[in-house]
Amino acid sequence: MRGFFAIGVEGISKPMNLGNLMRSAHAFGASFFFVVAPAVSTREARHADTSDSPNHLPLYTYDTVGELVLPRGCALVGVEFTPDAIDLPSFYHPSAAAYVLGPERGSLSPAMTARCDHFVKIPTKFCINLGVAGAVLMYDRQLSRGKFARRPVNPRSPADAPPRHVRGRQIIRRQQGEA
Repeated sequence: MRGFFAIGVEGISKPMNLGNLMRSAHAFGASFFFVVAPAVSTREARHADTSDSPNHLPLYTYDTVGELVLPRGCALVGVEFTPDAIDLPSFYHPSAAAYVLGPERGSLSPAMTARCDHFVKIPTKFCINLGVAGAVLMYDRQLSRGKFARRPVNPRSPADAPPRHVRGRQIIRRQQGEA
């Protein structure tokens, strides 16, 4: 699958939620994990992170939203339960994306909201646990990026084979100024 993704949180206050989300990020193949203005120590999260994810994917900690650094071309996607956010099943996941969830009992800060390129929401009746929301988000990304076969229309029907990878023609990139 092409592209990459990262997931992070702003203002998290429960170490078990942080550990759960870090473990899920590791399991789903995130490229890195980040926390902004955490109200807990990331070391406390190890009790819930049985995969020891900090030893397998980079963990970046930022004190403020202004310090947050993302790779060039990476879209920041805020996960917010607001009426104007796009429902997750209808959202087109950018190939390079960093997803950020707000604190357990609150929303993303105005500074973080201003940084986001897109907003997505999980279409539930009310907010769900932060760790669960992150796992649902990463699962949806995997499904929507075309890595798996389409679902059969009937539970008794056999599943289709996953789509075969097709290589395109060679692309030659030239340096600026070359003829």
